[in-house]
Amino acid sequence: MGEDIGEMGGVFQCTAGLTSEFGARRVIETPISEACIGGCAVGAAATGLVVPIVEVQIMDMVTLMMDNVVNQAAKWRLMLGGEAQRDAEGRSVSMPIVIRGPQGGGHRLSAQHSQSLEAWFTAVPGLKVVMPSTPHDAKGLLLAAVRDPNPVIFLEHKNLYQLPRSHVPDGDYEVPLGVASILREGTDVTLVATSNMVHEALKAAGRLAARKEQPVSVEVIDPRTLWPLDEATILDSVQRTSRLVIAHEAPRRGGWGGELLSVVQEKAFDYLDAPITIVAGRDCPLPYNAALEKACIPGAAQIAEACLAVVQRPGFDQ
Repeated sequence: MGEDIGEMGGVFQCTAGLTSEFGARRVIETPISEACIGGCAVGAAATGLVVPIVEVQIMDMVTLMMDNVVNQAAKWRLMLGGEAQRDAEGRSVSMPIVIRGPQGGGHRLSAQHSQSLEAWFTAVPGLKVVMPSTPHDAKGLLLAAVRDPNPVIFLEHKNLYQLPRSHVPDGDYEVPLGVASILREGTDVTLVATSNMVHEALKAAGRLAARKEQPVSVEVIDPRTLWPLDEATILDSVQRTSRLVIAHEAPRRGGWGGELLSVVQEKAFDYLDAPITIVAGRDCPLPYNAALEKACIPGAAQIAEACLAVVQRPGFDQ
């Protein structure tokens, strides 16, 4: 359910063809009212009869449904019985709902249509937060999200819609929530990147490995879900490389990277040979001007520079 998801197929054509295949009873066009959409979705999920999949046309507009997301969807199930599907009177106490939509900059959509808001949602107990970086993972994670009894926020970077076509299996498969993916193995530094920054991280890792003098071996990890977080995979990598760089597009201030930094600082401090570094977006609203917008969003060059800096820094014990 969402705005313009029927005949139009959504702004980014994510729902193209669904109405002709499943009909208007299952693909529901809504008014331009995110508060209304959120309320209808929460109410439908609370019946236990359907799993609403909400498309927020531009994820920035989720601000208009935050009461339903934060005060209702995230808390309903836990307030009324936790893991049980129904209470003593037979009422549903699960909240199977997926709220998905595009976020991120790079398309000159200006400050109100280019934000990266994942840190807001990871700070709300009761929500699961997913950020795929590939078509394969997007399908598997979405199927896992639909089958989860908890509300799931599913954040899709706009740039990912423009990736070159890649193989996605036709069959039914899930990518489990809370399981990270090691996309490139390395020994010198762990690089954890999210969403579109995963592709920039892989570019940076390739450049560093190709250095003629002192090539750097970078281990690239895509957490895929920010919550639940696969701490074990990240901590194991940091214990092997002794260094960590975190890359995300959202502003550094209050960003998700700070949460990961605190986890590693608390649980793997003795393994670190250099301070943890965060490569993040500028602490400002994204400008409309193309050059200024580009200057606010980190890329492979900044990520490579950060990785090289932590590798070349003398260890704490030197």
